[in-house]
Amino acid sequence: MQFGLYAPIPMATVGSPEVAQAVTEALSPLPDGRLDAQFDLGVDLLVAADGVGFDLVLFAERHLGNDLAAWVLASAIASRLNRIRALVAVHPGLWDPVMVAKLAVSLDRICKGRMALNIVNGWFDEEFRMFGGTVLQGEERYRRTIEFIDILRGLWTHETFSYAGGYYKVENGQLLLKPASAAAPDIYSVSRSDRGRDFIAQHCDWWFIDYPKTAQTTDDVMRGIEAAVADMSERAKRADRKVRYALNPFVALGQSQEEAFRTTIERIFEFDPDPDTRKIEQRMLPATKVGCIGTPESVLRQMRRLESVGVELVLCKIIPTIENVQRIGEEIIAPMRSSRPSLSLAS
Repeated sequence: MQFGLYAPIPMATVGSPEVAQAVTEALSPLPDGRLDAQFDLGVDLLVAADGVGFDLVLFAERHLGNDLAAWVLASAIASRLNRIRALVAVHPGLWDPVMVAKLAVSLDRICKGRMALNIVNGWFDEEFRMFGGTVLQGEERYRRTIEFIDILRGLWTHETFSYAGGYYKVENGQLLLKPASAAAPDIYSVSRSDRGRDFIAQHCDWWFIDYPKTAQTTDDVMRGIEAAVADMSERAKRADRKVRYALNPFVALGQSQEEAFRTTIERIFEFDPDPDTRKIEQRMLPATKVGCIGTPESVLRQMRRLESVGVELVLCKIIPTIENVQRIGEEIIAPMRSSRPSLSLAS
């Protein structure tokens, strides 16, 4: 199994004094030329994660927010890492695909062939309008994204590439840089709808499985994941493709499930007394139902359980501290990669 984490930015991070500081300072000049606090934390945290065995970092993107831009942050940090893959979020409709193809290969070549793209179709109409894009609905949104991906892969794998679509046109396009490795960068995405699942099966390499809306318990979540994997596997088989599976649970270790959860909530409100309710309710709370909050032994059992149903990447939502990253590396990642567990641990 692979393990990932989020780069610490306001959009994706809870419980961080550095990120809270970055938000407070966002609309003012930095004192004495000091670096932005979210960048300083990002460097320290991701270098530590690289050292304890994490495999991937997602540089999420919120253009209309206090976050440092994903491409800038990824480019500044990824070249310092030895093993972690840089997964950069990109929104079709806000970026030209030829420009993204060039940005992607540039990053790929400075991080030793370890970059990938997370395709985000987008929902935030105000953000799209502000930055010159257009939110499309329904089938149109998927048709545009398919063209976007086709152009990326075409430019990455051909000396010259032309394309005439409904949304993009490329005439004799070329990149005078190619990806660092022979295999083109992987494409990740997430989608819940029936049409979205077909899009994933036919065009993406990795699927971030969404949590079942009605799930109340960890067993409910597991049943939903098993059903989702079976469904996607069948769709991918029909398309003569293979899709790999990722999940983004909240991971917190403690002396008990109750203690780990309580400490996490206390930490969130300590550094953000008025947190973004959407981020908490729609992103954090569902992620706590996966069963990855508790003692190291219980979390390790659940990671084994996730692996057994086909999940190959766990993108950890965490309180972003170096101590937390190191503990997860020592008590979860290292045991997962050592000898197979005993029967008691696997049960």
